[in-house]
Amino acid sequence: MNERPEKPGSIRLPVARRFMMTGLMYGLTLATTRVEAQVIHTDTAGIETGEAQVPVADGVLPAYYARPLGSGPFPIVLVNEEVFGVHHYIADICRRLAKAGYLAVAPEIYARLADMSKLTDFSAIFRDVVSKAADATVLSDLDASVAWAAANRGDTGRVGVTGFCRGGRNTWLYAAHNPTLKAAVAWYGPVAGPSTDIQPKTPADVATELKCPLLGLYGGKDGNIRVADVQAAAAAARAAGHTVEIVVYPEAPHGFHADYRPSYRPGDAADGWQRMLAWFRKYGVA
Repeated sequence: MNERPEKPGSIRLPVARRFMMTGLMYGLTLATTRVEAQVIHTDTAGIETGEAQVPVADGVLPAYYARPLGSGPFPIVLVNEEVFGVHHYIADICRRLAKAGYLAVAPEIYARLADMSKLTDFSAIFRDVVSKAADATVLSDLDASVAWAAANRGDTGRVGVTGFCRGGRNTWLYAAHNPTLKAAVAWYGPVAGPSTDIQPKTPADVATELKCPLLGLYGGKDGNIRVADVQAAAAAARAAGHTVEIVVYPEAPHGFHADYRPSYRPGDAADGWQRMLAWFRKYGVA
């Protein structure tokens, strides 16, 4: 089944020897120097959680999953991590989604490149890890995660995707990649930026190729993402006949959903969460 129940206080599993990362992260990322007191801890009552080994072309990928109790099949939501790895916050997102009735799975897409549990410098993370993660491999890993979910009580007829920060970017890309997706929700995902041989297209480049309705949740005071760029990408998608809605929270900075960081804005985060669940219900994921 490629799954193991979660032990209290532990998010760890072995991976193929060719991978850099030997297990998922325990606790919060070390790449944040300040952790806020309002970190959300979702319990496991009524749900199952644990560690997964997702078979991929070059080994097995570590992942975290959470799903309701019962035989299913449950609707699937892929959770795209930030740049910091699948740490407590991303695991908690999965548990929150499981409480809402979904089988949520968050693959550690950077496992080939580094042990994210040991990295502390944001610039080094972006330079040495994120910029070296080929988009084609990321999309393939997400496909493999859907296949894993299908073999573990997931319903491939009801698949959604969400993601935060860089994971928001990957959500846009995956929404243009997988024709079976029902809906996508991108939290402050960059839509513009430089292209490279292994990351050849931005979300703006693929906006006209979306395969499902996409909701984008953005901060009006995001110093990293220009709202005008997001609106331009959405306009291009709509012109091509796709359904895209962009919600901008005027006073919110980048990372406004990340409850472990100073950027957290509880009101905007809660509103965005409800909009995400409503989006999934409206377009057939629930």
